[in-house]
Amino acid sequence: MRIGELHRRTGVSHRLLRYYEEQGLLRPRRRASGYREYDDSDVVTVRHIRTLLTAGLNTATIADLLPCMGSDGDRLIADCPELLVDLLRERDRLRAAIRDLESACDALGSVIATAPPETERAAGALLSATA
Repeated sequence: MRIGELHRRTGVSHRLLRYYEEQGLLRPRRRASGYREYDDSDVVTVRHIRTLLTAGLNTATIADLLPCMGSDGDRLIADCPELLVDLLRERDRLRAAIRDLESACDALGSVIATAPPETERAAGALLSATA
């Protein structure tokens, strides 16, 4: 299939599909005309890439991990111990970032809670005017 069909089947833009190829995530064959030729398996690969991007991984990490990933249809399977170690580390990194963001949010909430009622009303009016 050509890039337009892969786009139609995955919902991923042509530009992103070319970027995935540049990053080594997709390896389409080239026709004599220079057009890219994708397989049905590339549809699943693109879905896996999107899943891993949504999970917070960058394309360089995904390029390292994809060869070690198995699948059961659209479901990704962590097939090797090295992959699982990397995924566990990434999950721990995300959990730490979430804790940091929650602490920052709590600190802002503490400052916001000190506002007198008239300041809260004025801020509410400003927010309403910009909405």
